[in-house]
Amino acid sequence: MPLSTLAINCTLKPSPNDSSCGLLLTRIMELFNQAGAPGEIIRAVDYTIKPGVTADEGEDDDWPALRDKVLEADILLLGTPIWLGHPSSECQRVLERLDAMLSDRDEGGRMLTFGRVAAVAVVGNEDGAHHVAAELFQALNDVGYTIPASATAYWVGEAMQAVDFKDLPRTPDKTQGAMEVLVNNCVHLAKLLKQGQYPEVK
Repeated sequence: MPLSTLAINCTLKPSPNDSSCGLLLTRIMELFNQAGAPGEIIRAVDYTIKPGVTADEGEDDDWPALRDKVLEADILLLGTPIWLGHPSSECQRVLERLDAMLSDRDEGGRMLTFGRVAAVAVVGNEDGAHHVAAELFQALNDVGYTIPASATAYWVGEAMQAVDFKDLPRTPDKTQGAMEVLVNNCVHLAKLLKQGQYPEVK
């Protein structure tokens, strides 16, 4: 059965600037394409995503169109750099806008994100990937996404150094392996949820 993936790059750098987070997402999306779950990468900072926690914050808000893309995708891949030990401000903005999903329901009383899968990609130059992934997974689960086993791929460089992921000559084996497991588990779980949706909420 066909599946689709949407990756949101929450770098602070607007296009066309190079982004380590974008490179990691590109390599993961190549694996999703090979696994039969193709899609696209959007860069949040290139859009006007207004502050707020509703589905539409009014004039010039680009989120309603992005929200449609989110709901069309079977798999959401959220990517962020680490800044001051936390997800980027762009990532926080995306999570805050996803908060509106808490009040949206289908005919069975389920959140519209029920039956959809989410994964996380993190890059940074200091330790903190586990902390950032934990923050994102809690938020994504709160708004209805299902988190597969081992659904995090990350790379963190040596502390207090200037080497970014985009500066590496190749993807490290451990990161490559994590990417492959992430994709395989996301596709596996998304297929299962396509075949059997969660029970109705009474």
